[in-house]
Amino acid sequence: MSRRAAAGAASAGAALAAESAGAAGAADAGVEARLYRSIFESVMQQRLAPGTKLPESQLCEIFGVSRSVARKVLQRLAHDHIVELRPHRGASVAVPTAEDTRQIFEARHVVEAATVRLAAQHASAADVAALRRQLAEEHEAMHRFDQPAWTRLASAFHLRVAALSRNPILQRYLEEIVSRCSLIVALYEPPGNAACEHDEHERIVDCIARRDGDGAAALMAEHLRILERNVVLRRESPDRSLRAMLGMNR
Repeated sequence: MSRRAAAGAASAGAALAAESAGAAGAADAGVEARLYRSIFESVMQQRLAPGTKLPESQLCEIFGVSRSVARKVLQRLAHDHIVELRPHRGASVAVPTAEDTRQIFEARHVVEAATVRLAAQHASAADVAALRRQLAEEHEAMHRFDQPAWTRLASAFHLRVAALSRNPILQRYLEEIVSRCSLIVALYEPPGNAACEHDEHERIVDCIARRDGDGAAALMAEHLRILERNVVLRRESPDRSLRAMLGMNR
């Protein structure tokens, strides 16, 4: 084989290897996303109770993934405060304490008072119209009893208001706080309760539309106080297999 032919074969081989590696990487990313979403949604829908152990070996068996994939997903969930990783004890669903809850809501009160005031100052008519469209989606989810969608839209409403503050630093702080707060609400709020009341959101938007920052902040403070009062920091761990709690018996 000539040098030119050998170089061409090597180049083709490298391209084929790169293509295969890319396909394998995409497949791994899809598997990781499926495992992450399954655990995350099982926590948010109260199938996985606080403290539930998540052994890597069982996750590998249930989802047909490698140890490295299971470990990577658990590390991502730990970064997002959904899971706790402890040396020699493995992974388990996070167990926020009463003090964690107090501190998270305390921080949320401070940040959302600032973001809603700024939103009232900066929001345009188009921004208010977008908020009202979001409220319509909330209302629709509420009436079809779609609790996961309702919860997701309720959190998204607060983040949308924060985006209207035009302050990306406050917005980033609130994203982490809302993520941790959503976990607490999902784990501990009695089933069937609304994470956020639709009417309360409507009144906040009305204040933003009138550029009434103080009124919006007062309504937001009361809204968060009600949300915190609904959290009950005690739940029984269900006597079911990990497979069943992950909704994989179908």
